[in-house]
Amino acid sequence: MPYQIDQSNKIEKTGDTALALSNDKEYTIRIPSREKRAAMDYLTRRRRGSRKLNRLRLFAVALYYLLRELPPDAQVIIDMEYPGHERDVRSMVLNLLWRDDPDFDADNISFGYVGKKSPAHKKALAVYQRRAKADRTLKADDLLKQIIG
Repeated sequence: MPYQIDQSNKIEKTGDTALALSNDKEYTIRIPSREKRAAMDYLTRRRRGSRKLNRLRLFAVALYYLLRELPPDAQVIIDMEYPGHERDVRSMVLNLLWRDDPDFDADNISFGYVGKKSPAHKKALAVYQRRAKADRTLKADDLLKQIIG
């Protein structure tokens, strides 16, 4: 069975964002709102690109940190958080993953709908609502170093 990834509270929304992957292994990430704002402000001020593109970049980096935790050759389904932008997000994530592992199989990543009953959805929601502790909390520097080096 493939792993599933879901997000609770999108990157562009105020408040913390939580992402979770789930199958036989679970891993969660929390991005505090102030860290999201700091990263977004930096990208908007210093780099070319729209807020929409920067939002997709931050989402891709968060996915990268989750996907690094997967066993080799694991299949993953990422919830369709940004319909119509799956190709862009996939390309960004793969470029980050290929830096670490040039042999990473792009076919292991697909996009689909992760339902409300999914363990990944429940885990992301629990972290977002602070009913569970995240395995990792990302700072603006963690996000930016993957985008700008």
